[in-house]
Amino acid sequence: MTMKRSAWIPETRTGRRGFLAAAAAMAAHGAVAGEQPATAAPGTRKPPAKRPFQLGLASYTLRKFSLEQTLAMTRRVDLKYLCLKSFHLPLDAKPEEIAAAAAKVKAAGIVLYGCGVVSMNQPAEVDQAFNYAKTAGMKTIVAAPKPELLPLVEQRVREYDLQVAIHNHGPGDKVYPTPQSIYEKVRELDKRIGICIDIGHTLRIGADPIESTRKYAERILDVHIKDVSAASAKGQTVEVGRGVIDIPAFLRALVEIQYRGVVSFEHEKDENDPLAGLAESVGYVRGVLAVI
Repeated sequence: MTMKRSAWIPETRTGRRGFLAAAAAMAAHGAVAGEQPATAAPGTRKPPAKRPFQLGLASYTLRKFSLEQTLAMTRRVDLKYLCLKSFHLPLDAKPEEIAAAAAKVKAAGIVLYGCGVVSMNQPAEVDQAFNYAKTAGMKTIVAAPKPELLPLVEQRVREYDLQVAIHNHGPGDKVYPTPQSIYEKVRELDKRIGICIDIGHTLRIGADPIESTRKYAERILDVHIKDVSAASAKGQTVEVGRGVIDIPAFLRALVEIQYRGVVSFEHEKDENDPLAGLAESVGYVRGVLAVI
C-alpha cells in the first residue's frame, strides 16, 4: 500500500529506503571529495559529535510483561534508561515496595529516570506521584494533570526539585492534544514543568513534530519516539522507519536544540509480542544517529 505524504512533510523526506540510499550517497560523496577514509591514521580524523541525549524505554511498550521480564527485554535491546508505567510499579505501592523495585532496576544496570504517564485528577494524586517518584529516586514525572491543579504541581516541583513533563495524546485528548496546547498552559510556570512530546500523537492530530520540537525547545523535558502509519487520527504505531514521520529530520532537530533528556521508545504495536518491533525501531534510530 502506498501512503500519501502529509502536506507539511517536505519532498526531501527520507523513509527507511530513502534514508539508507541517502547515507550511501553521502559516503560516496565524501570519498569523491577527498574526505579521510575510515582507515586513516589515529588523530587525523575529527571525532563524531556526541549526541546530548540518551535513548530509553517507556515501559508501556511492555505492559503485558512483569517488571523482571521488562528489565530483561530492556537489556536485550541495550537501552539504559527506563520510564516505568504503573503496570510495573503501582502508584499505590508501599514505600518499601517502591524501593525494592528501584533496586531491581539499578541492579539490572538501568537508570530509572521517570514514571508515567501519570493522571493527576485531584490533589491527592499529585502528592502520591511526587512521593512515589522521590522514593524511587526518579527525576521526571511524565504526567497529565488537570489544568486547575497546575499551581499545586508547580508548588510540589519546587519542594521536591523534580520535573514534570506533560504528555500530549493527540486526537481524543481535549486538554493536551498537542505540544502547543501544553506550552500555552505552562509557559509562565517553573521551567521544570514542560512537555513530553509524543511525536506519533503530534503527527496524528495534524501538527508537525519537527517544527514543534524547535518551537518549544525550551520546554521539552522528555520525548516519546515512535512512528505511525498515517498523519491522521487513523494512524497506528508501526516500527520506527516504516511509517510517515521523518525520523532523521526529527533526530537532527533534537541535536540542533541540544536536547539533553531521554528519548524513550514507546512501541505500542504487538503488545503480546513487542520485542522484535522494538528491536527494529531501536536499531533504525541508532543507524540514523550514526549517520547524522
